[in-house]
Amino acid sequence: MFVILRQDVDKVGKAGEVIKVKDGFGRNFLIPRNFAFPATDAHMNRYKESTKSKGYKEAQLKKSDVYLQKALSDKTVVIKMKVGEEDKLFGSVTSQNIADELKAMGIEIDKRRIQLEENIKHLGEFKVPYKAHSETEISISVNVIAEA
Repeated sequence: MFVILRQDVDKVGKAGEVIKVKDGFGRNFLIPRNFAFPATDAHMNRYKESTKSKGYKEAQLKKSDVYLQKALSDKTVVIKMKVGEEDKLFGSVTSQNIADELKAMGIEIDKRRIQLEENIKHLGEFKVPYKAHSETEISISVNVIAEA
């Protein structure tokens, strides 16, 4: 079965690619979750028309990613947390906490794109990667301090 990917799918392909997948994977996973649509003639024609403006959209996304990278490069997200003995946190710092602090600073981002391997559970400074739309590498500086 051939499908056209609507968005990037890890270990499968990038948005806009026409790929061959097993029938069950396409019918039961990709198509119902709107990750792809079948590569029929009608869909292929629509895909060709949409790729004409794809270059413009990619340029806009790259431009917004560069803007976000500049906005985050000189800022540090400071998160105050309650601590117990030996400076262990009560709870942990999640991607939601980071997104909320950035929103308070005037920068709105998608918390699902924050690439925390696991929640932050101790004080200190951290560099947290952010998965941008394009190949631009963005990292968020996070400083977890004790609440006074």
